[in-house]
Amino acid sequence: MKSDFAFLAVAATLIGACQSTPPVRPVVQAASAEQKQATLGRVKSLAGTWKVTGPKGDENQTTAFTVGGGGSTVREVMFPGTAHEMTNMYHMDGQKIVCTHYCATGNQPRMTAPVTTLDAASASNEPLCFKLEHVSNLRSPDESYMGEMWLTFKDANTVEQRWKSFKGDHLESDVIFTLTRLQ
Repeated sequence: MKSDFAFLAVAATLIGACQSTPPVRPVVQAASAEQKQATLGRVKSLAGTWKVTGPKGDENQTTAFTVGGGGSTVREVMFPGTAHEMTNMYHMDGQKIVCTHYCATGNQPRMTAPVTTLDAASASNEPLCFKLEHVSNLRSPDESYMGEMWLTFKDANTVEQRWKSFKGDHLESDVIFTLTRLQ
């Protein structure tokens, strides 16, 4: 009988520990249809497979973009099938577009770019400039992480990604990849 009470006490404690106040659920002001088209719509237009040309002219890699989540997300898989495969997820969060970079190093920088006030046609040559909001799974203050990414649409079949990595608050590298549409 004493063990029954001990079990019930432990069970009650565990149940109580699992119950908590509801999480904070921030509400955002949604971007207009025009703003979504000028930001996420441009990223959605990248659906397909792209040849990646690195800073040294190497062209032996690809990246692939797919639209999902009922049209609300874009998934980019960089360097698929390699040891350096990485994923970027793009989606809207109110008045900004978010890019979460799932890095091969194991951390996940979350970068955002504001929605543009330009219409989609006028915005077509403006880069989307993603800046760091925070990094999850950063294991030490001097671990490298991606802190900026500029996505510049040169034309319908050419895009430039400029990635800046940081170590602490210091710029570590600034690399430009040119993407050319294959499919």
